[in-house]
Amino acid sequence: MSCAARARRLDETADIIVLEAGPVVSFANCGLPYFVSGEIADESSLLLQTPESLRASLNLDVRVNHTVLGIDTAAKTVSVAGPGGTSQISYDSLVLSPGSAPIALGVPGEESPRVRRLHTVEDARAMRDAVEHGVRRAVVIGAGFIGLEAAEALAHRGIEVHIVHRGSHILSPFEPELAWWLEREAERLGIALHPDVRVTEIESGERHDTVRLSHGSPIEADLIVHAIGGHGNVALAEAAGIDTEDNAIVVDAHGRTSAPRVWAVGDAVLKIDATGSRRPVPLAGPANREGRLVADAIFRPESARPLPNVAATAIIRFGELTAAMTGANSARLAELGIAFETLHAHPNQHAGYFPGASAVRLTVHFDPNSGELFGAQAVGTEGVDKRIDVIATAMRGGLKIDDLIDLDLAYAPPYGSAKDPVNLVGYAGQNVLTGHLRLWHARDWVDETADALVLDVRRPDEWNTVRVSDAVLIPHTELRDRLDEVCELAAGRKVRVFCQSGVRSAIAHRILVAAGLDSASLSGGMLTIRASGVPVIVGEGGNP
Repeated sequence: MSCAARARRLDETADIIVLEAGPVVSFANCGLPYFVSGEIADESSLLLQTPESLRASLNLDVRVNHTVLGIDTAAKTVSVAGPGGTSQISYDSLVLSPGSAPIALGVPGEESPRVRRLHTVEDARAMRDAVEHGVRRAVVIGAGFIGLEAAEALAHRGIEVHIVHRGSHILSPFEPELAWWLEREAERLGIALHPDVRVTEIESGERHDTVRLSHGSPIEADLIVHAIGGHGNVALAEAAGIDTEDNAIVVDAHGRTSAPRVWAVGDAVLKIDATGSRRPVPLAGPANREGRLVADAIFRPESARPLPNVAATAIIRFGELTAAMTGANSARLAELGIAFETLHAHPNQHAGYFPGASAVRLTVHFDPNSGELFGAQAVGTEGVDKRIDVIATAMRGGLKIDDLIDLDLAYAPPYGSAKDPVNLVGYAGQNVLTGHLRLWHARDWVDETADALVLDVRRPDEWNTVRVSDAVLIPHTELRDRLDEVCELAAGRKVRVFCQSGVRSAIAHRILVAAGLDSASLSGGMLTIRASGVPVIVGEGGNP
């Protein structure tokens, strides 16, 4: 619809036909979970436009309940089945926007009427009707964005919710140490998590279904949400001989496919991501921008801008937390063999002295030599969207990590700090680039601590609350006076130092380096240690 609307604004005389297989057009699919939860009360709020409104405002010929059966790229025709039968429609230019199709569960019983998807307005209506007619227990299969939003919506309605997923942590694109905070929020919401498990069968019963798992006890459910994701709906394109790859349509810099006068946009299109590699990125923002740019390529090719690389910026609300990301994660960078450094920071979202300050758990990946920004993620109760959007903008503008120091961001105590979290990342990044700061990481805990003095520079009260076995406590304020003790304990070994969040350990690191010791400061401190699964001792009693 973005393409069609832009096309009309560029050419008032063109005949523009939109073919939609379903009964509605231009609906807010990102709002579907909030309709299920009841936060969006009226279904009509999800319907952004109708064929009638689009005819009136833009003179578009929108035909719902019209299914395209095939495309003849040589004859420039599409074969369509509609309420009046089958017909052929010729075109001068054709834009494909078939979206994505849900992946089948591939298990016996998945055709049960208690299994629901959350893909269309009809799906959301059916799920909400089921919820309002006595659903007490629900199983959500999949822990991606839709799975978590569906789980939150159902928990909001007082339903007992279980999330079953194959990964080791929920929201697999997020770093494990950030997903950890979301998993704690799931516990607070009363949502049961079942990681590293797959569904083997859905057994239908008269009063409920039973979800059988690869291991663990079966789960009884009145509602089962199919949320394992989807892939590009490319069958029509492939049948027409149009090039596809990785379940997505291959396009050039202006959205052109391998067929003449055929363009493609949206979830079914292969995109270039922040690393420069090609992959599907099924997100609403890029899809809408592509629609506009492809219309420009059709009607104003001499001035049309190319499709930009996609940072895959995304955000989700889950309970009281917000999680957001942009660019590449560590797994993607490692997969592509790209060298990177990672900063973990836990600054407050606004001035600490102003009531309501809370931490933004911020992780940033960058090139340790050039400072190029590769990606960032954050979790917190407030201020997450602002920081990720700023970093996404910086990445688009080609800024390096130390350029973040110079960003002049809005500050007043209720909104931020004089040193915004984004600025702080810039400071730390500059210190890494110049060698002023050397980092080590909780993900490398076993290797880094095997032959090292592990030094905890927090306060004694923090040590008594939670500590790491075999770490030596020397508060950073005492370190200068106890350097002889540190050298004796190190006995020629390297020193790996940490504090609560990484600020005090950076100070300690400079003291240790000045004393001639092989030192490194833990990125993110104890907060990242705990979220990374490193064993800790809690409290005086030593309970693990």
